Amino acid sequence: MAIADAGEAKGRIAVVIPCYNAGNAVASVVARAIAVVSRVIVVDDGSTDGCTAPLSSMPVTMIVFPANRGKGFALLEGFRAALAMPDVEAAVVLDADGQHDPAEIPALCEKWRETGADLIIGARTFDRRLVPFWSWFGNVATVRVMAWLFGIRLPDTQSGFRLHGRRFLESVVETIPGGRYETEMAIVLKALREGYAVATTPIRTVYEAGNPTSHFRRLRDSMRVYRILVSAWFRRRR
Repeated sequence: MAIADAGEAKGRIAVVIPCYNAGNAVASVVARAIAVVSRVIVVDDGSTDGCTAPLSSMPVTMIVFPANRGKGFALLEGFRAALAMPDVEAAVVLDADGQHDPAEIPALCEKWRETGADLIIGARTFDRRLVPFWSWFGNVATVRVMAWLFGIRLPDTQSGFRLHGRRFLESVVETIPGGRYETEMAIVLKALREGYAVATTPIRTVYEAGNPTSHFRRLRDSMRVYRILVSAWFRRRR
């Protein structure tokens, strides 16, 4: 069930920030998230650049992997930590590299309050003037493939800025395996396939040219995402 009003988000929403070699960006992201909510969970996925050292003086829950495992594993561990907080009603995920603005968390919470959806996706506009070609092409292609395979058209299938309701989270951690970036697609497909309510709300499109803290490998990770899509389609056909 959604919170009564967006003002309650500060105490009843947990923010999960998966982090791997995010440089100086993560400290700023965490500081801005703390200004919006009181529960911030950072999962350091085996960083080697010391990026989470400045967080030691901040009021955050830190989870540290001794070696890099992949964003999907970090997400699931952060979700488990959020679910261990009994008064948390939902978890918002945002990236550590500064390409999501924590000031927009209330917009996701407001959409959740209005719709009661189990999954809220922050949808970017993908204006070609603001988005690198390969990022634009990858999202457009995935949107069209999902529409073709499943008859479902979401405006942004790969946004990492999302709100997950507690009921949905409990099922996610029980059924979704860890991985890399394909885990995010698996979560979306689970919601759609199993009848969870999904809604979207606009967010700003923020890209840093040649972002050195992005670890998405265009060919390898795209193939992982499409493998999840095709596998889901075959399961549906059966």
